[in-house]
Amino acid sequence: MKLSIEISNYPLNEDYIPPIKDFIERLKATDGLRISCNTMSTQIFGDYDVVMAVLSEAMKYSFEHFGKMIFVCKFINADLDPVLKPHDD
Repeated sequence: MKLSIEISNYPLNEDYIPPIKDFIERLKATDGLRISCNTMSTQIFGDYDVVMAVLSEAMKYSFEHFGKMIFVCKFINADLDPVLKPHDD
């Protein structure tokens, strides 16, 4: 099953850029995922099991190493990557 996620990360400290960059780099380091970033959110596209495993690990690492933060997510069980030709899933 394919999965698309839109996620925003809000570290609850003054130095918020490093935790956000670290989180995104952890996602980008995974083969098989497509990552698209903008100023409002990060979009993740790929196989459900791969996306969820990487997301779980990256979020846990962020909580453990950067303290309190908020993640706001939207999930859909389809590949909605705008770079790819739209297709039915």
